[in-house]
Amino acid sequence: MHSGKPPALLALTLLATTPIPGWACATCGCTVNSDAAMGYSTTSGWRVNLEYTYIDQDELRSGSAPATAAQVIGNPSDPSLHGGEIERDTINRYLTLGASYRPNSSWNFALLVPYVSRDHTTYGQQPQPFMPAELAPDQISGASVGSLGDVRLIASYQGLLPTHNLGVQLGLKLPTGPYGTSVVFYGGPNKGSALDASLQAGTGSTDLIAGAYYFQPVSQDFDAFATVQYQVAALHRLDQAGSDYRPGNAATASVGLRYEAHPEWVPQVQINVSRKSADQGALADRADTAGTVVYLSPGITVSLQHTLQGYAVLQVPVYSNLDGYQLIPHWTATVGLSHAF
Repeated sequence: MHSGKPPALLALTLLATTPIPGWACATCGCTVNSDAAMGYSTTSGWRVNLEYTYIDQDELRSGSAPATAAQVIGNPSDPSLHGGEIERDTINRYLTLGASYRPNSSWNFALLVPYVSRDHTTYGQQPQPFMPAELAPDQISGASVGSLGDVRLIASYQGLLPTHNLGVQLGLKLPTGPYGTSVVFYGGPNKGSALDASLQAGTGSTDLIAGAYYFQPVSQDFDAFATVQYQVAALHRLDQAGSDYRPGNAATASVGLRYEAHPEWVPQVQINVSRKSADQGALADRADTAGTVVYLSPGITVSLQHTLQGYAVLQVPVYSNLDGYQLIPHWTATVGLSHAF
């Protein structure tokens, strides 16, 4: 950050945005770079971060355009099924508690523990031809998820340059959340059947996470930043033939600017790009889980006390290129608090 300004606080969730990958949610998901939202730090000590994200996937899309239920059935993503699933809505709420320790200006170690609350509704699988009666209220099946999700452990090294403004990260996502077929539909025609593996609180996989970030003052009042991240499932517990599941690999990149003329309130803007490959396995919806989404993400960070800061970021998807048919949000919102000890 700018020389002579108070040290910026470190948020703990650069690699928790995912998302996408750790949050089983097809291609869409929160990709807010919270570290950048708060400002990267070299200050040693402990920090606790609490973040809440709301994502309402209520728009059915295919490729880069909106889609209709009639398209899902008449032009299915998997032609061999001679039909398809007409998904209705998925509301996601993520509450993530993070704790980190920075022993010096070069190293940081973080633990991220998410709680996942998700409500999913669908009209279910329908064979061809499309029948409008399939969209009647009595055809809606619902399922609710509410449990701890997959924990992340992240190590960051920021000592590559004397200025400490280039960092790399390596971490693990652990299979701590319920996965597979743990949650079933509570009502509707699908009552008693298992919710999709991609919508459970966990993925059942141990993922490797690697990333890098760079931040640099570009004028007296502006800081710029850029980040990249890649996440891949290295091991997956659901590995039995006929009931296997492996989440797709995911890559995210972000660039943005922070306006720091006033340390008490820092407006900013990010552009977040997410690319996910298709899920694999018998329990996967392979035809409807890959794609690319680009978000425009304005936000603000506010100093509430000397050791306490808050931030809020609104995400709006400005471009999507999705395989098959997927639900994505019109917007997402993230708010957080960060406290230093």
